[in-house]
Amino acid sequence: MTDRTVRRRRGALFLFFFLPGIAMSSWITRTPDIRDQLGVSTSQMGLVLFGLSVGSMSGLLSSSRLVARFGTRPVIGLGAFLIPVSMLVVAAGATVPSPPLVALGLCLFGAGMGAGEVALNVDGADVERIAGKAVLPLLHGGFSLGTVIGGLFGMAATAAAFPVHWHLAAAAVVAAGVLPYALGGVPSGVGARGVPQDPGAGRHPAPAVWKDRGLLLIGAIILAMALAEGAANDWLPLLMVDGHGLGATAGSLVYVGFAAAMTVGRFGGEFFLERFGRVTVMRASAVSGAMGLVLVIFSDNVVVASAAVLFWGLGASLGFPVALSAAAGSGPDQTARVSLVATIGYIAFLVGPPALGFLGDHYGLRPAMTVVLAFVVVAVFLAPAAGACPRDVATPREGAPKSEDLGASPAELP
Repeated sequence: MTDRTVRRRRGALFLFFFLPGIAMSSWITRTPDIRDQLGVSTSQMGLVLFGLSVGSMSGLLSSSRLVARFGTRPVIGLGAFLIPVSMLVVAAGATVPSPPLVALGLCLFGAGMGAGEVALNVDGADVERIAGKAVLPLLHGGFSLGTVIGGLFGMAATAAAFPVHWHLAAAAVVAAGVLPYALGGVPSGVGARGVPQDPGAGRHPAPAVWKDRGLLLIGAIILAMALAEGAANDWLPLLMVDGHGLGATAGSLVYVGFAAAMTVGRFGGEFFLERFGRVTVMRASAVSGAMGLVLVIFSDNVVVASAAVLFWGLGASLGFPVALSAAAGSGPDQTARVSLVATIGYIAFLVGPPALGFLGDHYGLRPAMTVVLAFVVVAVFLAPAAGACPRDVATPREGAPKSEDLGASPAELP
């Protein structure tokens, strides 16, 4: 592939990460309004969000097989198509109002994001292999940038009391308009293994991947860091409204601050990865996330808690993409490895946070976040697993850094 083709492909993948970010932050910033329109409690809102979990599990569990059978392009396209459709269904459910209809819309969103995002990460890991440098942090930065832009519009819409259904419908139109252009930049066949002639062929790589202890440790890291990101995406506005007494507009502003910190961390990720390596970056990220969570949970000073969200966002920003890069370089069968770790991450990101609603209803959202804090603290000690990259899985282009240079700092190399 030429440099121009790689840039076009990277730009297309960036857009596919960007659009779900806009869509997700559009309804996240309006969750207080949606909850009020539906007339539900925190635990009932957790049940509505459970639709997201059901859809996410369906998408996640089917994505790897679909990618192996058809390649990443059709799976990315299908997942992206479901995003604007889901926004329209959520908008309709908020208008009726109908909690089951909102749950159905979130189910479609979860299915699209669960299937599409795994395929996107497989494709992104392939771009990293071709380019010979870290690309996934930048791509995930597209998602974070989308959440910032969508969050700003959501905050403005909340402040202006703009109708939720028109807001979400506008987000759906924007997403649908960009899809055809973006899909044109994604090549066919990436990640596809074809149909083996021998019935026994192709059965060995998957069990080997599941048995890889180092890869499972990377999966544990991504589980913790994705849960930290997903918990903020699902609950941060309500956490600041119910837990710290902010108004709905101020709660949305705090969420925008979180998303902005995520964006800064991801766009600056390549700089720090090249200089300090995955292990140091991953450990620093987990420490920052834990520190932010501690202050948000235990500080009664609303200014301190709001500022601490920036540490939470910076800490969560690189956990997901860096762990995926580590998985891609941890051994053979890159597609299976990235699919496994991405699936674990998206289960934590999309399925874990709704369960916090049940804890929040009984104990409050601030105490419920101690579960997230515990996982992030564990990630601090598991960080060395992200530096395990025993051998190159591909040959980078001339002049590009080798994969071990991306995986560890010079002090960590043999």
